[in-house]
Amino acid sequence: MSKTILDEQAIRRALTRIAHEIIERNKGTDDIVLVGIKTRGAYLAERLAARIEDIEGKRVATGEIDITLYRDDLSHKNASNEPKLHGTDIKTDIANKKVVLVDDVLYTGRTVRAGLDAIIDIARPAQIQLAVLIDRGHRELPIRPDYVGKNVPTSKSEVVDVKLTEVDQEEQVRII
Repeated sequence: MSKTILDEQAIRRALTRIAHEIIERNKGTDDIVLVGIKTRGAYLAERLAARIEDIEGKRVATGEIDITLYRDDLSHKNASNEPKLHGTDIKTDIANKKVVLVDDVLYTGRTVRAGLDAIIDIARPAQIQLAVLIDRGHRELPIRPDYVGKNVPTSKSEVVDVKLTEVDQEEQVRII
């Protein structure tokens, strides 16, 4: 059984609100770089950049990171199943910039921790903030988002399924 918690319009509204919050908290868009965690986080970062440009009339830099090699569960995977690398692509120097790390769902915090490690390996930003579309709780690490599209209390047996047009040809968030 599944329940839709965000439809296309609700996703759009949540991203618009997050874009406004990013601008307000940072007093504009100077020195901001949006970095999405592959795959869906990268598309959400691009969408946020477009919203910020609509609001401020100025494009902020974006990039995407692949956290595959930074995951702490690689040793638990099947050894014959090599991890697939998707590459990191950040064309802007992030040293001394305000990096907003973007992901679709915040759950245990382990993906975000891997993202933080990947960013810090590239350069030392002035600040790292976290934006997520869905915060579902159940943290295993002391990680808290700065910007949240929707808080969704879940049980550990439930799955939050984010579908984005760029990847899935549909747009919705469901709890399964």
